[in-house]
Amino acid sequence: MERESSYQETNLGISQGNGGQNLNQESTKPARGKVTWRLVLSVFAAVMGSLQFGYNTGVINAPEGSIKDFMNQTHFRRTGETLTSGSLLNTYALLVAIFAVGGMLGGLLAGWWADYFGRKHGMLINNAFGIGAAALMFFSRMAWSYEMVIVGRFLVGFNCGLYTGLTPLYLSEISTANIRGALGVIHQLGVTIGILLSQILGFPEILGNDTYWHILLGMCAVPCALQLLTMPFCPESPRYLLISKEMEDHALKALVKLRGTSAVHDDIEEMKKEFLIQQSEAKVSLIHFLKKKSLWAPLLISFVMHLSQQLSGIVAVFYYSFSLFKNVGLSEQSAAHATSGIGGIMVTMTMVTIPLMDRVGRRTLHLLGLGGMFVFSILITVSLALTHLAEWVKVANVVVSLLYVVFFAIGPGSIPWLIVAELFSQGPRPAAISLSVLVNWVANFAVGYAFPSMQEGLDDYSFLPFTGCIALCGIFLFIYLPETKNRTFEDITSAWRKRPDSELSLSSAGSNEVAKEDSNLVNFSGVKNHI
Repeated sequence: MERESSYQETNLGISQGNGGQNLNQESTKPARGKVTWRLVLSVFAAVMGSLQFGYNTGVINAPEGSIKDFMNQTHFRRTGETLTSGSLLNTYALLVAIFAVGGMLGGLLAGWWADYFGRKHGMLINNAFGIGAAALMFFSRMAWSYEMVIVGRFLVGFNCGLYTGLTPLYLSEISTANIRGALGVIHQLGVTIGILLSQILGFPEILGNDTYWHILLGMCAVPCALQLLTMPFCPESPRYLLISKEMEDHALKALVKLRGTSAVHDDIEEMKKEFLIQQSEAKVSLIHFLKKKSLWAPLLISFVMHLSQQLSGIVAVFYYSFSLFKNVGLSEQSAAHATSGIGGIMVTMTMVTIPLMDRVGRRTLHLLGLGGMFVFSILITVSLALTHLAEWVKVANVVVSLLYVVFFAIGPGSIPWLIVAELFSQGPRPAAISLSVLVNWVANFAVGYAFPSMQEGLDDYSFLPFTGCIALCGIFLFIYLPETKNRTFEDITSAWRKRPDSELSLSSAGSNEVAKEDSNLVNFSGVKNHI
């Protein structure tokens, strides 16, 4: 209590040292939304983790046939027999889905990792796993060991699992409120660029063939190398330095670098306000997090947001679109090019949503995206069922699949990664991100492993379960998802601390829209407490 009181007395206002004098000499209005070269460099370095995630999500798609042939050849060299069709199917499904198993572990540890090593150094250390995974997959062909590919996929999954927690967290903490949505979408833009790169490099005439598939998998070392070269020149998260480490001088220096001005008074004051609130709360671990009832509502919303992303069927499209397009009659080359169309649309639409995120809002874009995916997932099923009737239906299947991806990119692709960091204060934020990322990766694994069997069992109707999941998640989020655009972390999280029967008067926000959105939070808390 003595340390807390001392910190409150000395730090509630601006420091009286040199940093404080500089602040008082200038306007206290911060550089809201100003883009500096240091901010651009920090975003670029962090997004290498997003690129890594996207690349390894899409890279396994095109070389499916080559990897299966390698598995058969390896098994024949060892035993004199090829794998049975069932063993080949299950082994390849394991190779694909174990990426998500590593992601689960990495995602679960992401919050602790971010607090223990810091956001910046946590990302730097994480590159060791990505480089190790790249080496295993690259040398697997030389060693005649498909087990090396499986272990490599697990390691790079762990690497990406950490990134799915670290990258959005770092981006949200270095941004100002009015560009936080745009920077949050940058994470998903990095993911989509990674997917597109993996699809282009996976063309049969480039690396997606029997000769070069191991190089294709091993190129996941490139994002790691780029981050190792750029991240050392970027500042640590100012919010982490001030609130988690209580290093105000370092936080001030980091803010000045990121904003390009010493007029960062409001940013510092907002962080101190959050710090004082956090000091009045108990330290939040994963176990205590689950016991704290005031956090259940935002946690459940976070879970459903991530489930709406993964159980929408998009994982099946990313992992198996090449085989899906081949099954409707496209040639191998045409299927590869159609698959790259998915990546191209993802990049284009994600860029479109960057300016929309802080204008239209997270809630509107996410619900619009789910609504479009619901419609086009039904049309995917219809086109699959009618493929045998006419040649043009094959083209229609590709078109509706691409439109389905358009609506995914509008909201569900990026917003779940962004909004979890916005729904929680600094104390519970890392634990919330860890749990939400874990749910995301569990769903990713379930779909990735089960979809080949779903195709065999349900045939043309394999997308119907995804349609049902989209509908359920959409209804829940329509009722309970609040809007978070242009609001500070404290403004958003204060609603969770209010009693369900209290009057939500956010006059400080000066917005009827904010009060309206907070009514969603209150209604949810009321339902939860009633139950």
